[in-house]
Amino acid sequence: MTVKTNVIVLNSDYSFLSYTTWKRAIRLIYQGKAEVIKSNLLNKVVRNVTGLYEYVIPIAIRLLKVIREVYRKSVPYSKQNVIARDGMCMYCGSKNLNDLTIDHVVPKSRGGRSTWENCVAACKHCNNKKGDRTPSEAHMWLIKQPKMPTIHEFAQLKLKSFGVNKILKDIFND
Repeated sequence: MTVKTNVIVLNSDYSFLSYTTWKRAIRLIYQGKAEVIKSNLLNKVVRNVTGLYEYVIPIAIRLLKVIREVYRKSVPYSKQNVIARDGMCMYCGSKNLNDLTIDHVVPKSRGGRSTWENCVAACKHCNNKKGDRTPSEAHMWLIKQPKMPTIHEFAQLKLKSFGVNKILKDIFND
């Protein structure tokens, strides 16, 4: 059976921690480390080799022990985090996430660095069009100026990109 389901992982106080694969979620439930909060709407069932145990694939699980999160002073820079921050091409506004790449506002060949303030998400077309030039030289203007997000802003962006807000709202309104 091929099931492509990401499972939401909540801390024991119902705060969002992350998401995981359905296989790992079932392993956590089997080991007694988590409980199912909401199961798959399609009620897909997974059986072990002997057929003695059946598990419904969950949508959300809650860990039984508190996991203390490490609070950082800033969001770490990474390509995935830049794309999560912007969510669209910063030149044309295209929202095709599969087409997004990272563009250096000041090109690397001119001393530009890979930082929050110098990198934006750009579609492949705009990135190629801009090439090794600055936005003003390429006559391309940024929709908004890049900046480092705060921890709170970034957490909200991640929850939104995972679609977790809608699922959590459904869970707590049941």
